[in-house]
Amino acid sequence: MNGDAPKLPSPRGPLSEAVVTMLSGRGDVVAPPVGDADPFGEDLQLALYVCYELHYRGFSGVDDAWEWDPGLLRVRGELERVFEAGLRARVAGGDDVDEVLEPLLVEPVDGDGLSYHLKDRGDRRQLREYVVHRSIYHLKEADPHAWVIPRLTGRAKAALVAVEFDEFGGGRAEMMHSRLFADLMEELDLDPAYGAYLDVAPAQMLAVVNMMSLFGLHRSLRGALTGHFAAAEITTSPSARRMALALERLGVGPRGTLFFTEHVEADAVHEQVLRTDVLGDLLEREPELAADVVFGVQATELVEERFGAHVLGCWRAAEPVSSLLRPLP
Repeated sequence: MNGDAPKLPSPRGPLSEAVVTMLSGRGDVVAPPVGDADPFGEDLQLALYVCYELHYRGFSGVDDAWEWDPGLLRVRGELERVFEAGLRARVAGGDDVDEVLEPLLVEPVDGDGLSYHLKDRGDRRQLREYVVHRSIYHLKEADPHAWVIPRLTGRAKAALVAVEFDEFGGGRAEMMHSRLFADLMEELDLDPAYGAYLDVAPAQMLAVVNMMSLFGLHRSLRGALTGHFAAAEITTSPSARRMALALERLGVGPRGTLFFTEHVEADAVHEQVLRTDVLGDLLEREPELAADVVFGVQATELVEERFGAHVLGCWRAAEPVSSLLRPLP
């Protein structure tokens, strides 16, 4: 057991109730049928997130042995099947990697996503909400991508490890991107503890992280993980520049903005490495993975667009509401 791990979250339906009940030791529970569950709904996404978290920090008071419990793995497998099918059903597919990556390299003149909104007109309340959402991933930044390292070989492996080395601070704990994000949270008077906001993070944000864990934990989806990683690095540098401007406009000091300013230059380099050295070498060795790479790129766009639409929809409603499950104090 990990004493620094977060506590189990409150369930959001029968699937997450079954998983949380199992892990809390309140008895053996047979999970309800998963087949007709909403693949992007609150219940399934939380249940899947909890299952995956056992491979990261775990939960306070939960025996580490649950990570490989056969019964729980069967439940997770069913949840994964529904989620992956939901992703595949909502993307176009194909096997032309350049065709899906090239549009990501072009910044839209009239962009209107979350980083544009926060840069131009977002307020401090919205900024804090956004940071809370993203803490679900950024406090474990690059951990999901590490799963793919043993699944690669040659130049692809060496290049991906070089990118990960930067993500983990180049050997300096205080410069790990997860640490820099925790610093930003402290500057905004938010709780930087790992998993502190899991109970208020909606399914749209959980799906972003669950997609990474799904791809990373399955060798069969190594192509999808590398496609996702490339897509993420291509789009991060320009969005990080906008976010740094948003923080400066809203009075956040250098300690808080460092997370984003660090990404502006680093990810501009990373996207070149991932496209040329990681994807290039991987597809030269295993050209049959091209369709999986395309799937990873498209699935990344899908979950990020769903997340952005949810948040902006809440903020821009006729009567604006919090984009979290419960508003921040």
